[in-house]
Amino acid sequence: MKLRSALFLAATLVRSQVISNETLDNATSPPKYPTPWIDGSGGWAEAYRKAQDFVSQLTLVEKVNISTGVGWEGEACVGNVGAVPRLGLHSLCLQDSPLGIRFADRVSAFTAGGTVAAAWDRGLWYQRGYDMGTEFRMKGVDVMLGPVVGPLGRMPAGGRNWEGFSPDPVLSGIAVAETIRGIQDTGVIACTKHFIANEQEHFRQGPEGRGYGYNITESLSSNLDDVTMHELYLWPFADAVRAGTGAIMCSYNQINNSYGCQNSYIQNYLLKGELGFQGFILSDWQAQHAGVSSTLAGLDMTMPGDTSFNTGLSYWGTNLTISMLNGTIPEWRLDDMVTRIMAAYYYVGRDTAHTPTNFNSWNKATYGYQHPFVGFNYGLINEHVDVREGHGARIRDAAARSTVLLKNVNGALPLTGKESFTAVFGNDAEDAPYGPNGCPNRGCRNGTLAMGWGSGTADFPYLVSPLTAIQNEVLKNYGIIVSVTDDYAYGEIIAEASQASVAIVFVNADSGEGFINYDGNEGDRRNLTLWGGGDALIQNVTAVCNNTIVVMHTVGPVLVNSFYENPNVTAILWAGLPGEQSGNAIADILYGRVNPGGKLPFTIGSSREDYQTDVMYEPNGLVPQQNFEEGVFIDYRAFDKADIEPVFEFGFGLSYTTFSYSGLNVQKHQVGPYTPTTGTTKAAPVLGNFSTDPSEYQFPENVTRVPLYIYPYLNSTDLEESYNHTDYGSPISDYIPEGATDGSPQPRVPAGGAPGGNPQLYDVLFTVTATITNNGTLTGEEIVQLYVSLGGPNDPRVVLRNFDRLSIGPGQSVTFSADLTRRDLSNWDTVSQNWVITDYPKTVHVGSSSRNLLLEDTLDLGGY
Repeated sequence: MKLRSALFLAATLVRSQVISNETLDNATSPPKYPTPWIDGSGGWAEAYRKAQDFVSQLTLVEKVNISTGVGWEGEACVGNVGAVPRLGLHSLCLQDSPLGIRFADRVSAFTAGGTVAAAWDRGLWYQRGYDMGTEFRMKGVDVMLGPVVGPLGRMPAGGRNWEGFSPDPVLSGIAVAETIRGIQDTGVIACTKHFIANEQEHFRQGPEGRGYGYNITESLSSNLDDVTMHELYLWPFADAVRAGTGAIMCSYNQINNSYGCQNSYIQNYLLKGELGFQGFILSDWQAQHAGVSSTLAGLDMTMPGDTSFNTGLSYWGTNLTISMLNGTIPEWRLDDMVTRIMAAYYYVGRDTAHTPTNFNSWNKATYGYQHPFVGFNYGLINEHVDVREGHGARIRDAAARSTVLLKNVNGALPLTGKESFTAVFGNDAEDAPYGPNGCPNRGCRNGTLAMGWGSGTADFPYLVSPLTAIQNEVLKNYGIIVSVTDDYAYGEIIAEASQASVAIVFVNADSGEGFINYDGNEGDRRNLTLWGGGDALIQNVTAVCNNTIVVMHTVGPVLVNSFYENPNVTAILWAGLPGEQSGNAIADILYGRVNPGGKLPFTIGSSREDYQTDVMYEPNGLVPQQNFEEGVFIDYRAFDKADIEPVFEFGFGLSYTTFSYSGLNVQKHQVGPYTPTTGTTKAAPVLGNFSTDPSEYQFPENVTRVPLYIYPYLNSTDLEESYNHTDYGSPISDYIPEGATDGSPQPRVPAGGAPGGNPQLYDVLFTVTATITNNGTLTGEEIVQLYVSLGGPNDPRVVLRNFDRLSIGPGQSVTFSADLTRRDLSNWDTVSQNWVITDYPKTVHVGSSSRNLLLEDTLDLGGY
């Protein structure tokens, strides 16, 4: 299969130009070869040395085995590669999800990423990552398929936004970095995903889209320019690489009309070259579309290994062995693939932290088949190891600290528990009729909403409903509590609400991955309204109760126009997707045990049109073209640019106390000028010669062949007869891009030089301090936010650059302190292909939200 080779159109764009549909239509991605090889930089030296020692002992088929998945449902995990028994390497286990272990029992269901983003708390993110990593390690998982910063959240209706953190790249970047550090400190490899511009579920996969009846031939192409790529979507991946993520998953979609997992520009140049990524790139499940071209374009591991689930065919496996024997792929490329995998293994300490896999994704019974799809090798498959430890308490704390108080009239909250008559309303308040795991992959609206649907889920060990927790509070004082959890039982709702001294209404809105279509929502939400008649429910209650509290469990922004200004709505809380401790966490907020400190990680507008970006619900061609014509202007940046007043802005959140800001101070640091990285790499290392005699790679006589299992062996000494003569590509390519097999020293990328990019990008240029005072009578936590105006005519009004969550006692003052790095003050320059600090005046702002910037000062950029 020929790789697309054309100039990267966006690289010719000048920053002052307006990006148009015509400019981005059918944009193309440039060829960038060869794929960079790991060099052990950025703290990877020891892992690199160990990996090279290991790989130098491997045979050709063992190398192929480590890089190729064994096939869907071929082993215990959602993804496994082949083992190397001779050297004691087990089959590496790769397992979903970014909020807990999917398809396993006796595990925790953590708060979703898009919810904990609202905590704006580095320590909380690290601890959540550490707790999740601990559970994955104890279950015997080597690679955790998370965290997520793709999708970033370009469109508020995007189905999987809740798996990530925030549409702001800085908030997402800091959250993903802390999460990665937590996960990998437990000895588990973090796999950051999905790389890149993977922003909607519709048309993400051609076959999936055709299954829904759409006339498309290929997956959607996300078309974006060079500036937008660097300043928005690549930014949090740079933070992930700098934090040491061991793996990155390439995405289903095309980027500028080249599939993510064989796009040499994004994998070879951006990720491995410019960002200096030292780990391995693995494909999303069935996101590999060719063999030779994906190998040369930088892919290091294919998942789940078969071309489509349970075909028994593979682009790699036997075909990769053949492409090595016939010289299509150079030996250094396969050596680098496996070295990267093993370097990640050693980098996180898997050699000492490994626990054998003790669960089975496909069967929760104690005994079953080791190879479940073909019913092969019966025995013990699930040891039912309880790995939850004390994580429930921290999940409760994280969910409470991530809850955002949006409205609180005259101290309606907190409640005392001694209210004369408490009424609770809404299906979202109750236990699910079929249990919290009653819908496979959580793909339905079934009781209270605590996570979205799809592969980003985990089974609940329990789910505390809000109704249960509120009943417990009221019954401590033997009070009165009634509930109606049928959203459409209007008569009963009005009858009970009319008696209530306080009514608490629970509403929700769900979304998830595109392989599930729930009520016409093909992953992405069809709209931004509340589900299940939520607006009507609120209207019915408020018509007869003048003290109504609304709690929203949603995957992201929802339209609140119908009720947020209603005088009978005295309080509004956004609780997101809290996980297993949902009810207890919201009770902690409602009854004042926790003073709410969360702030919105997105903007709530008054209409979906306010966001100026939306899901493409109908294809615009056989290969859908989605043009990111808005550039860097998404979420609050778009609202600011268009002067649209949000209902609740990005970064907004109230407390049960109040805070004031004063005393802004900016300290300038003396650092050297920015110097582009120069020089060349070393030559690609070759770690051992191998025989080219096909007779040495035949299927061993002493190995029992498992049907449909992906092996590296040949079926014939005739290479033409050994590979799969199908539409899935040949291990003998008719086109090798220029330079793709060149293992000689290569020029270094000027914006690169270390994991995360040029190290000088992270020089601290300024330290900003301010005094924050708690003016109330309760201890509270304030999230202080630092924004920068970069000053250019095509820059956003302000961009978030740092923040801190401060706990402040009543009447006390504390000092907020945050650094600004060179990267924070730079723009991407398409001509030099590097970061530059422009001559435009730059201003620093400190405040409590993106629209409440209380302090400001100009920055002296002389010398930078």
